[in-house]
Amino acid sequence: MPGGDGRRSPRTGGHARSRNYVSESEACKLEPVPLDFGDYHPLKPIMVTESKTKKMNRKGSTSSTSSSSSSSVMDPLSSVLDGTDPLSLFAAAADPVTATTAMDSTRKKRDKDDSSAVGSDFEPWSSKRGDILARYTTTEKLSINLYMGSEKGKPTTTGSAVSEKVRTRLEELDDLEEGSQKELLNLTQQDYMNRIEELNQSLKDAWSSDQKVKALKIVIQCSKLLSDTTVIQFYPSKFVLITDILDTFGKLVYERILSMCMDSHISLPDNFSPDSVNDTAKETCLNWFFKIASIRELIPRFYVEAAILKCNKFLSKTGISECLPRLTSMIRGIGDPLVAVYARAYLCRVGMEVAPQLKESLNKNFFDFLLTFKQIHGDTVQNQLVVQCVEIPLYLTLYSPAIDWILQCIAYRAPEVLLTEMMERCKKLGNNALLLNSVMSAFRAEFIAARSMDFIGMIKECDESGFPKHLLFRSLGLNLALADPPENDRLQILNEAWKVITKLKNPQDYINCAEVWVEYTCRHFTKREVNTVLADVIKHMTPDRAFEDAYPQLQSIIQKVITYIYDFSLLFSVEKFLPFLDMFQKENVRVEVCKCIMESFINALTLEDEKRMLATLINGFIKMVSFGRDFEQQLSFYVEARSMFCNLEPVLVQLIHSVNQLAMETRKVMKGNHSRKTAAFVRACVAFCFITIPSLSSIFTRLNLYLHSGQVALANQCLSQADAFFKAAVSLVPEVPKMISVDGKMRPSDAFLLEFLCKFFSTLLVVPDHPEQGVLFLVRGLLNVIQDYTWEDNSDDKVRIYTNVLHLLSAMTQEAFIYHVDKVDSNDTLYGGDSKFLAEINKLCETVIAQILDHLKTLGKEETLKRQSQLAFYFFNTILAHGDLRNNKLNQLSVNLWNLSQKHGFADTKTMVKTLEYIKRRSQQPEMSHFTDLALRLPLQTRT
Repeated sequence: MPGGDGRRSPRTGGHARSRNYVSESEACKLEPVPLDFGDYHPLKPIMVTESKTKKMNRKGSTSSTSSSSSSSVMDPLSSVLDGTDPLSLFAAAADPVTATTAMDSTRKKRDKDDSSAVGSDFEPWSSKRGDILARYTTTEKLSINLYMGSEKGKPTTTGSAVSEKVRTRLEELDDLEEGSQKELLNLTQQDYMNRIEELNQSLKDAWSSDQKVKALKIVIQCSKLLSDTTVIQFYPSKFVLITDILDTFGKLVYERILSMCMDSHISLPDNFSPDSVNDTAKETCLNWFFKIASIRELIPRFYVEAAILKCNKFLSKTGISECLPRLTSMIRGIGDPLVAVYARAYLCRVGMEVAPQLKESLNKNFFDFLLTFKQIHGDTVQNQLVVQCVEIPLYLTLYSPAIDWILQCIAYRAPEVLLTEMMERCKKLGNNALLLNSVMSAFRAEFIAARSMDFIGMIKECDESGFPKHLLFRSLGLNLALADPPENDRLQILNEAWKVITKLKNPQDYINCAEVWVEYTCRHFTKREVNTVLADVIKHMTPDRAFEDAYPQLQSIIQKVITYIYDFSLLFSVEKFLPFLDMFQKENVRVEVCKCIMESFINALTLEDEKRMLATLINGFIKMVSFGRDFEQQLSFYVEARSMFCNLEPVLVQLIHSVNQLAMETRKVMKGNHSRKTAAFVRACVAFCFITIPSLSSIFTRLNLYLHSGQVALANQCLSQADAFFKAAVSLVPEVPKMISVDGKMRPSDAFLLEFLCKFFSTLLVVPDHPEQGVLFLVRGLLNVIQDYTWEDNSDDKVRIYTNVLHLLSAMTQEAFIYHVDKVDSNDTLYGGDSKFLAEINKLCETVIAQILDHLKTLGKEETLKRQSQLAFYFFNTILAHGDLRNNKLNQLSVNLWNLSQKHGFADTKTMVKTLEYIKRRSQQPEMSHFTDLALRLPLQTRT
């Protein structure tokens, strides 16, 4: 048979064609193409070309050669770069000399460990977004200004001067503020949200079409909407929607500049230094900050700059730390306290994302808010509320999302001293219920619980007309559900809280608060106190059938009670427990509650889930145990674990994988050259797997583990053990059922069996024959099993398996196999291309081909003609790829299969045409001239 390296003369009597794997691999490699980026520069399109040049050095950029016009054309921006305006401040911040000096003075502040970064224990803004949108709604009509575009934004001619282009761009920015907008009135809340989404999409479209100025206009326009409080109860939701657009813009700008920093298609690392940013990226970054600094109005200027705060990383190591205090000070210019507090919340948001270690700026942001807190109760705000008919309690709740977020950012991993200081500052403010609620929502539960009596005292002093006290007690209860107060205070805390809760007249307010405090009661008190609380809930929720509107809260109470009172007899001795269940009068809710109770006391309902969870935990532990190089002790641990967890199948599977890995680790240490001791050790590992696998119930788990363990045995030169694994797999195939359970649903097993057998065939290529067995004894045994296996009538998987067997047999005829196992002689070495061995393979090929043809004949009925066509063409491609078509019989068979696939009009004409073109191309290659004759014998039939 011809060899893989082409050294032997080709044989024409065999079925398989000769393969030169090395040359085929080289032919499939992609040809490298050099890339030329040319002299690209973002400023090049607006430069004026003239023969005379001079050096210009501008703050914030390195020296570069720039064209100069003899008519002294002035750049409108360059005329004001004298160090007094906002643009110059940006440039100065990026000056390398200034940046170095500032960096040295603040090095200690910046050199903090990774603990200052935001971790998984920090609740992200995204988790609060949905609650805000659902809570702050309105039925009033809204208005919005939509950007309508401008003709001024069209590109100028190629020969225009720099001043003309810059003037055009400035006019484009001014155009937004000079009437290029359309006001839409009388919008519903949903219409308003749809319009905002349209603006978001317009931003992305403008950016993708390289209309950066238009994108900036859209963001400016959206930011202006945050100064509008005409429908004040909708403002928190508006803030969420608009800041989504700002976040999108910030991400687009950052990724754009980051892409300009790529060197040879290698992007910057996450912790890059400004020194590694090229001049082009820095120039573009400065250009964005210059544009934003030119925005006239404070609110859009603040929001847009905050959105791209992260871009300061490209300019200076201290850029972010210098910008945060300045942006914090800018908020002092916002007159409306509601607008200002949400601006502070947004600054905290971006600050925590890009520089969570700069807590000083976040603290200053909050203390600024405290100084202006009295504005909330000023005449301006009161007059606005009168006009909009909004009560002060409702108005104060609008602040909660913003203040909660600010305090959460400040309190995150903050020292106890800082939290105490902030709490004391809040105490000094009059009517501070709003702040107190936010403190309890944001601070660590342990901090709140330890000072529960202090907080109760502060709650008592709050003015009831401002922020409802029951909401304060609810927030306190939520903390006490997570952390325990001092033991001596627990009863007093419950009494003080329930005095307020039981006086609530509104059933919804009552149940929202009671639901939280039920858990506190169950955690720290006896069934007597629990019974009292349940009786009070029944008393409040029974009149006017109020319970019908509170099923979720009542279900939550039941869940809390059965969580803490897990003794079945004790639970039903609680006098008011059954009367409490009587409030669930809606049938489906009642069934759900009863099921919940039963699930808590009958383990059988969740036994499998519990086993699965337990097995996952045990497997995690097993993978963490390591005895280093003491492999024998490691194996002893696995043996002991098997005896302890023999009833947990996932654990046994993990142990088998772990032992196989241990055997491969041993091979790695010995570099494949086992000593007598290590050879005995790996045989012990193999034996562990061989006696463990039969105890598993899943048949495909057993099949795959037999295969995997056999591969490990083969890699460790344990040939007889490998044969034992493969024989076990062959003998197990007949036991594969027609249907198997997959994720709780019954599925046909054919596809899974086909997948396994394909992997098995790939392994059998390198498995050497046993000296006492016949030629290819494993392949023959597997073919017999496949022949006897009962396949579904409407399945062609048997033919697909036989086709894969032909792939295997073709590979076995090659002089050198395509792959080997190190230090294991495969059949190509053992037989050395012996003619008797090749003859045996040819006989097997003829047998398999006969089986395939017999199956094709059975598909001659009208209802199966399409399957016949597909399989015939599939078999044709196999012969084309692997067969020696100089063999006359095989050549004629391929022609017959080609005609059969087209015979009844089910063939895909495009595919047939492409296949024929491929054959013609192959005929041009050396030693492939016989393909020319084949192509002439393959007609293309049209459908009739």
